[in-house]
Amino acid sequence: MNAAPVNPLLQVDDLVVEYGRGRHAFRALRGVSLDIAPGECLGLVGESGSGKSTLGKAILGLAPITAGSVRFDGREISRLSGRARRALADDVQVVFQDPYGSLNPAMTIGDVLAEPLLTTGMGPKAAEGKVREMLDRVRLPAAAMDRYPSEFSGGQRQRIAIARALVRGPRLVVCDEPVSALDLTTQAAILDLFIELQRDTGVAYLFVSHDLGVVRRVCHRVAVMYHGELVEVGDGEQVTRAPRHPYAERLRLASPVADPAAQRERRRQWLALREVPDAAVR
Repeated sequence: MNAAPVNPLLQVDDLVVEYGRGRHAFRALRGVSLDIAPGECLGLVGESGSGKSTLGKAILGLAPITAGSVRFDGREISRLSGRARRALADDVQVVFQDPYGSLNPAMTIGDVLAEPLLTTGMGPKAAEGKVREMLDRVRLPAAAMDRYPSEFSGGQRQRIAIARALVRGPRLVVCDEPVSALDLTTQAAILDLFIELQRDTGVAYLFVSHDLGVVRRVCHRVAVMYHGELVEVGDGEQVTRAPRHPYAERLRLASPVADPAAQRERRRQWLALREVPDAAVR
């Protein structure tokens, strides 16, 4: 007996984002459509300027939407008022690339994590308990509550940013290049943390990255963006190891490998693909 189809948690249909007007308008997104199921991790990959971060911002209400729609759990959210958008923060959160820039340096970690709970009406005692629970989940000691962001390493600050995003129990988190500022060892630990938290909470991720190796590790499906358009969407293993689209193959070949001979061959193939005209890549 076939299982009933799962309705998308997030559904983006024919989304267009333009900056400027008239002859000077720049179209950052060109009719993008995708969906994310409850508990799924969808990777969104592309080079700088491809439009991937713009899509994340449009979903969060931080970029202007010219046309198309964004629906969350069946509800249109692309043109919410300020109050309605703030209310949506219970369900949709974000983890940014720069963990230090996203944390208020004048607030203790305890205050940073408690603030979104107190604004919803939770009492101070309950909020403190929730903060301690979240710090434990991201592998930080309860003593971190009394310290400031500047006292932590980059990896620890990103753990704090993840805890802040999850403390209200959202159903979707937009992760905008959340490990690109970290060294490789710390990246691996943070990616494992994302996987563990998703398994434990059932949260869905839109995981934005320029690195196919990163999304291979954490994502169920992968969408490849090029010049504001999606050029390939599919199973994570298939897209990251044997992509069908020339641009996705460029991204795969751009990821280094440890073997020198294999890396030389990979670079030769990558340089050959760079000669393919943009029109052919599309």
